[in-house]
Amino acid sequence: MPVIHDDAVCIRHWDWSETSQAVSLFTRGHGLVRALAKGSRRAKSPYSGGVEMLTRGEAGLIVRPNTELALLTEWDLRETYPALRRSLAAFNAGMYFADLVQRFVHDHDAHTALFDALASSLAELGADGTEAMLDAVVRFQWAVLREAGFRPLLGESSTGADVPEAEVLVFDPEHGGVRTVVGPGPHSGWKVRRGTIELLRRVAGIGDGGAGEGMEAETLLRAARLLGAYVSHVLGEEPPTQRPALSGAHSDVG
Repeated sequence: MPVIHDDAVCIRHWDWSETSQAVSLFTRGHGLVRALAKGSRRAKSPYSGGVEMLTRGEAGLIVRPNTELALLTEWDLRETYPALRRSLAAFNAGMYFADLVQRFVHDHDAHTALFDALASSLAELGADGTEAMLDAVVRFQWAVLREAGFRPLLGESSTGADVPEAEVLVFDPEHGGVRTVVGPGPHSGWKVRRGTIELLRRVAGIGDGGAGEGMEAETLLRAARLLGAYVSHVLGEEPPTQRPALSGAHSDVG
């Protein structure tokens, strides 16, 4: 069978035998692919640099139609994201990103834009400053929601009208829009500052400036928490990796 070559990030791995491991790779052109890496745990592994969690490489894969696991024939390591090994906060954020990919992306369903967002967000976790880390968390949560079909509607309210001019708005998780009045029901809405919505409009490409350009860490933190709450609402549960990621990312925010 032909070998498929694709850029990939390892988002999970587990022991398969004494000498081999199974891996879950998020590939750029083929989505999530679970594969068997034979001999990857040997001292002289056939895979350059080994297949480690949250590393990016070029994968050679044989996808077999009648088996759950593809065969990983090659792994050419390209990026190790060293900040994730130096900083617990960066590592926790990276693990959250991997968790979101596994929860929102189906096997063999390509999401090229989301792959690019993952690669750039993992790289941004190595930048200096709390703002850069929070910006990466905000932008990747947004990318996941957008690619999965749950993009918040920030150019208009949940009723279809323009976003009202008010300093305090209400985000409606049931409809993914904003309004000014808290409605009835268990998910009646969450109060949110207008500055938080304006930041997310920048992320969406609606407002002026870059995603976190000129934004204080506190505003970025509120945006990260809002998107995190919306992610949990969509999934029906809070991912266990979310709280460590958000608490670590804002540890320096006073």
